[in-house]
Amino acid sequence: MSDESRTSRSADDGRVRRQFLRAAGVAAATGLAGCTFWEPTDDESGSDGTSSQTDDVADSVSEYATHPDDDVTMFRRGLRRLGYFPEETVPDAVSVNWSFPINNVGHAAAKSSPLPTPDGETIVIAGDTGWVHAVEPAGELRWATKTGATDLGFHGSPAIVDGTAYIGGYDGDMYAIDVETGDIVWRTRSHELEDTLAIGSSPVYYDGTLYVIAEYGSPSSGALWTFDAETGEPTWSDDRIWGQPHPSPTVDLETGRICAGSNDGVVYCWEFPSLEFAWEYQTGGEDGPDGESKADGEFNLGAEIKGTIAAHDGYGYVGSWDERFHCIDLEDGSEEWTFEFGNRSMANPALDPEEDVVYTGSNDDHVYALDCDTGEELWSTDVNGSIIGAVTATAETILVGSYDTHLYALDKETGDRRWRVENRGHVSSAPVPHDGRIYYAERGVFSNYWDDDEETILEEPGHAYCLVEDE
Repeated sequence: MSDESRTSRSADDGRVRRQFLRAAGVAAATGLAGCTFWEPTDDESGSDGTSSQTDDVADSVSEYATHPDDDVTMFRRGLRRLGYFPEETVPDAVSVNWSFPINNVGHAAAKSSPLPTPDGETIVIAGDTGWVHAVEPAGELRWATKTGATDLGFHGSPAIVDGTAYIGGYDGDMYAIDVETGDIVWRTRSHELEDTLAIGSSPVYYDGTLYVIAEYGSPSSGALWTFDAETGEPTWSDDRIWGQPHPSPTVDLETGRICAGSNDGVVYCWEFPSLEFAWEYQTGGEDGPDGESKADGEFNLGAEIKGTIAAHDGYGYVGSWDERFHCIDLEDGSEEWTFEFGNRSMANPALDPEEDVVYTGSNDDHVYALDCDTGEELWSTDVNGSIIGAVTATAETILVGSYDTHLYALDKETGDRRWRVENRGHVSSAPVPHDGRIYYAERGVFSNYWDDDEETILEEPGHAYCLVEDE
């Protein structure tokens, strides 16, 4: 593809490339499955919601939270998406403290993860029905807001900053929601973003700006967008991405990089904060993955990247449908090493920056601990089902959800099972430990989901859960 057709532009530069490809008759992407939806009753609804980088800033970033501001919480813990919580303790035995239904949609993408506010007093939980909920740690509902994303809802997780939760929906809109009241502060609509098909990624927040990956349907493509967090105004975008990207952007202040993968099997990387394009890295081999041609031949399916990159010590770590886990030099996009699974990988990895160990999962039903420097396997554990959500690391425990409907706690050093909790549907959100509690979500329970000849039926909604120590 020519450099001229893969260029960045300001937000008001128009729709030149997409309009040209649409006019050329590029086929729209395949539609996503829907179903009936659970909605809170009237009693349950509390709201009717219709930078320059410096060495000093980089040095101040916590190895754990990976954000220079204490009043920010994000998916995978922070800018570098480590999914690492060393100060949290996982009990030896747990029980369900509360749960409630939030997910009714058959779409098999990983579900939105519950996210505590920085003070821990409110848990923001988005569902695939288009409702956003706020609950207290003990489970009392504070409010529930219905958004415009009612067809396929939310699959990304919010970024919470100064009392506002920012999240993108599968209606292609970006939302800012007041955490205290549930009111929608602003909503930037799809038509303001060149007619986005969906926003499945989780936003990055830094220095007053939101960074978000958006998806487009005709052609099958994507873009990195920036927004003014206060107003929701889109301020810049780069539409060079192909393949309807789901992963969230990752920022590494130390190397000055922002990067994300996509369904074309490519990791795209920009300089940060200048947003000059830096490099791209193709998984699936030097010539690209083999598979069905998409977007009028611009890319092939077969090495999709579904997980978000974990950044550590100048390297990015991510799995691919090419059945490998990749370690990439963030400076120049070169391959440091790869590790082979027994099946495709979709999981969001967790990384312990003190031990230099990365933890990830695969559709071969195993969780892996890999040495960050060499890619050597330290241990692997069978969890009886695919892992399409996220792995979480604490000081002593690995938490991971499985397609076998269980949440697992594994010993961090050996991979031995500490406990598992049975749920209803496939557990596909990130487990989030906070102050002695563990929050996570599952997809709904369906019959005939994989049978094209039978009607898919929702048997039971997927729930959000809170686990506590079993006394």
